[in-house]
Amino acid sequence: MQSIIVFIVVTIIAFAFGTAAGWDSVQVAGYSAFFLCTVIAMVVNWLVFIPSAIAKSDKFYDTTGAITYLSVTAFACWAAINALGSLDTRAIVLAAMVAIWCVRLGSFLFIRIHAMGGTDSRFEKIKVNPSRFLVAWTLQGLWVILTASAALVAITSPEPQPIGAFFWIGAAVWLLGITFEAVADAQKSKFKADPANKGKFIDTGLWRWSRHPNYFGEITLWTGILIIAIPVLSGLSWLVVISPIFVTLLLTKVSGINLQDKQAKERWGDDPAYQEYRRNTPALIPRPPKG
Repeated sequence: MQSIIVFIVVTIIAFAFGTAAGWDSVQVAGYSAFFLCTVIAMVVNWLVFIPSAIAKSDKFYDTTGAITYLSVTAFACWAAINALGSLDTRAIVLAAMVAIWCVRLGSFLFIRIHAMGGTDSRFEKIKVNPSRFLVAWTLQGLWVILTASAALVAITSPEPQPIGAFFWIGAAVWLLGITFEAVADAQKSKFKADPANKGKFIDTGLWRWSRHPNYFGEITLWTGILIIAIPVLSGLSWLVVISPIFVTLLLTKVSGINLQDKQAKERWGDDPAYQEYRRNTPALIPRPPKG
């Protein structure tokens, strides 16, 4: 019963946010395009949940997340073209930024999950419980719409604005973020692939500057997207400032740093080298290594 209540609450939050934040989006069949993006995000995850629940498998959870991002972005572009006749430069760049991030991270996660045998420890206990498993898929739909909200609202804005300082500043911030995330992921993958590093923690490359440089990159790139979107925001569409805030809370308090730090302490907590690494290396925001 508790899982069903959570499912209902999450669904209400998603559609309420989609209605409010998309108040000024272009219309499609009498509905705001952003609200319809919310519907798509939820339905895609619910549809994939069905065979996944039957098979008790989380194999396609992350891949479905990537497909959801691409689906809502493609729909937003179609809606804008349908209403306005074309996409302006801001919309094209934002759509490309989301797609580039999504394809890179989605393929990275797909390869990683299959290398781990096609299962994720996060879902071991819940995938055998259909109602709890449904909550996970519903949360992913909400996750997508909150994270991508600034880009989607800007793409579907009925009044495109000229390119200015916000665009270039945001683009630079996004480029910094995507670079940090991609390089950090590549460095960690290479480190773990080396048999000589089995059982060791990574403290080289960007990981000397931050214990979670990939998360810093993720937060930074969505902040860049919000900055680009600022000139076209008005009224309730300002709710999309939640995008980088949500990503930050998710990665620092829910399913990111807190969980990984707990696992790291369990594995290397008694290792003097790891203790020194924790003392000298910030958890998130990069800083040049000491010494």
